[in-house]
Amino acid sequence: MKSITSRDNAFYKELKQLSTSSQARRKAGQTLLDGVHLCQAWLDLAGAPLHCVVSEGALANPEVAAVVERVEGGRGHVTALPDALFGALSQVEHGVNLLFLVATPQPARPAVLTESAVLLDGVQDPGNVGSILRSAGAGGITQVYCSPGTAFCWSPKVLRAAMGAHFVLDIFENVDLPALVRAAEVTVLATSGYAERRIWDVDLRGPTAWLLGHEGQGVSAGLLELATHRVAIPHAGQVESLNVAACAAVCFFEQLRQRQA
Repeated sequence: MKSITSRDNAFYKELKQLSTSSQARRKAGQTLLDGVHLCQAWLDLAGAPLHCVVSEGALANPEVAAVVERVEGGRGHVTALPDALFGALSQVEHGVNLLFLVATPQPARPAVLTESAVLLDGVQDPGNVGSILRSAGAGGITQVYCSPGTAFCWSPKVLRAAMGAHFVLDIFENVDLPALVRAAEVTVLATSGYAERRIWDVDLRGPTAWLLGHEGQGVSAGLLELATHRVAIPHAGQVESLNVAACAAVCFFEQLRQRQA
């Protein structure tokens, strides 16, 4: 285990940039996982990180110590920081002071859409994107395609909201969604509060691409025209619509229900 005590250390400056800038994360092709749960999930599903960073005070935490031991056992790199230096890296209040530096996965993108997937058209809130990824992973969906206006999937807020779902998904960003939908070999369903067709009335047992749109504007008009069907989730009461993440969860688990029935 190495130790860093200076804010002027080159590696520390690199970590600080990655912790605060999506642009830096995109450029480096790297991101930071914050907390025991995400780090354990990475070890279980993806293997060793590029680097494990821990605060000196956190080494007394049994869960943190166990993660550090696993990394060191695999001959991974571990660096300890004074608590004050570590605090400037983490966005988690009252966290456990454990970070993994990892390479952002770059899965090979299929030439054509042939299986169930999620298509995010300008979903901007990181919490919503993370929740959608979590529901997709739990619902058995393995591919996520994001338009250029969608929140960066490997940002800290999205990672925390998804709770490890990233590691069981193939995520593709900056995707030309109209081109993807035109060439798709699966049913493409666009959610819309104005659709006449109810989600319960659609056969979802086959491969389905779910097209979900911006929190305020919904799916863009051009993509709505390209979708196979527009579907709505019926609801009672005076609330105008569901949050996009809640809508996604209903869609994914209605598909799972039909497949398991």
